[in-house]
Amino acid sequence: MLKSPEKIFKSLDVTLLPEKTLVQVIQRDDLQMKEVKVWERVLKWGLAQNPKIFSDPNTWSNDDFKTMKNTLKNCLPFINFFNSSPKDFQLVRPYEKLLKLRLYEELLNSHLVSNSKPIVGTIIPKNFTIDGNIDSNIVYNLGIITTILNHIDDMDIDSAHLKFRLLLSGSRNGFTPKKFHTLCDNKYETITFIKVKGKDEIIGGYNPLVWKSSGSWGLTKHSFIFSFKGNDINSLIISNIVNAECALNHGVYRGPCFGQDIVIYSRNGEFQNYNYNYCEKCYYGKQIRDTKYQFTIEDYEVFKIMV
Repeated sequence: MLKSPEKIFKSLDVTLLPEKTLVQVIQRDDLQMKEVKVWERVLKWGLAQNPKIFSDPNTWSNDDFKTMKNTLKNCLPFINFFNSSPKDFQLVRPYEKLLKLRLYEELLNSHLVSNSKPIVGTIIPKNFTIDGNIDSNIVYNLGIITTILNHIDDMDIDSAHLKFRLLLSGSRNGFTPKKFHTLCDNKYETITFIKVKGKDEIIGGYNPLVWKSSGSWGLTKHSFIFSFKGNDINSLIISNIVNAECALNHGVYRGPCFGQDIVIYSRNGEFQNYNYNYCEKCYYGKQIRDTKYQFTIEDYEVFKIMV
């Protein structure tokens, strides 16, 4: 399925696909299909796995919703419902019990209220385990990761197992804004780790929304930034957003920028390495570095949280 995955996806009987194959298809960035069409095929697949459940959601019991939610739990994170039109969203509304409560509320806000901006927070359990190892060259202290993740708001999902999908590694993929936006744009719920060159210091942040190439601010009250030294949990500083309207700073020449508090920028264009990076208290509550001077990036990684 390397070329034109949407053509293959449309031609196949989706009900016969193994779950792993289905997930591999719908998570592809080059899948040229409307989100509602992806949703319809995923729903069809889920119903095929549960033949005793009728196709009409109005007939579903609470147990039916729980069964379908469990069946689709590995697929739903890859469907970007915010990219659907208000008309298409009406096709999703009958299935609201399959979605996280906060996500559904923000979808309503986004599609039914004019000029609204979604504010989405990941829903992660307090008592969770991390499945497998994290594919990171930067952070290896699971205690730090646990503390950071426990800082994310609104924890009410059933499953308590987390996975991290590595979207970008500077040492593997390079240090240009172009590569960052190619690999990380339109991915919800990401954590960034940045290793400062010449220092035993790591900074980063959590973005509940998506990264964008267009120059704009990202509004959310759920993002935060952090820093720690030497993978020492006692050095961990977490700083919450104060001015939600300026939580994220998008731009074609920018990497993952959190307000003006963590700025990763290339003055020479999107195809050139970052050369203007600094960390200064502005829109978040705390200063997370000892200095406001510019720094060079030794490596950086962006992960998507999978629940």
